[in-house]
Amino acid sequence: MKSTKFLTILAVTSLLFTSCKEGKKETETPAIEAVEATSSFIIKPEATSVKWTAFKTTDKVPVGGEFATLNFESKSGATPEEALNNLEFSIPVSSLFTKDDTRDAKLKASFFGAMLDPELIKGIITHTNGNYVAAITMNGVTADLPLDFNITDERRVTMKATMELKNWNALGALETLNKVCLDLHKGADGVSKTWEDVEIVISTFLRDK
Repeated sequence: MKSTKFLTILAVTSLLFTSCKEGKKETETPAIEAVEATSSFIIKPEATSVKWTAFKTTDKVPVGGEFATLNFESKSGATPEEALNNLEFSIPVSSLFTKDDTRDAKLKASFFGAMLDPELIKGIITHTNGNYVAAITMNGVTADLPLDFNITDERRVTMKATMELKNWNALGALETLNKVCLDLHKGADGVSKTWEDVEIVISTFLRDK
């Protein structure tokens, strides 16, 4: 009788132990976390350029130039839009460059020199609802400049715009420049003209962070 009771107790104990062990095994099964691979984009000033094209004579002859210095802190984001959004920058007028020292001096003195702030152009690029806009501060005026945006598979970004100088109250400065360049801006018809619109091209490369 005692032997039978002992075997019964042993069987029950073994069953309970096995059940607990199996339950523990289920709870200790490790969870596998899925980690999504993400890209990161960074924009740096040394990889960014600002070029412009102004126009003279009634035939609208282009005159190209650029700003050799563009100041902003390196900015990154998970997407190109995030990297470029709220990018604040400043451009020293002294960095203007057209490959013609005489022309550079006239532009700095007679055009930008006739403005309220002759030393600096400031701006901030924002991205909203798929559209890029640069809020440019020049001549004491802040106005929006819509940007046409394009990015290649190689992460080369190009933003183009046409700047109407009247939106920055800069027609007075333009007239001052035209007086200094009166003969140089005459075409075959003998009319001296400096156009009010300036084409802007911002180019940059989005690197891996």
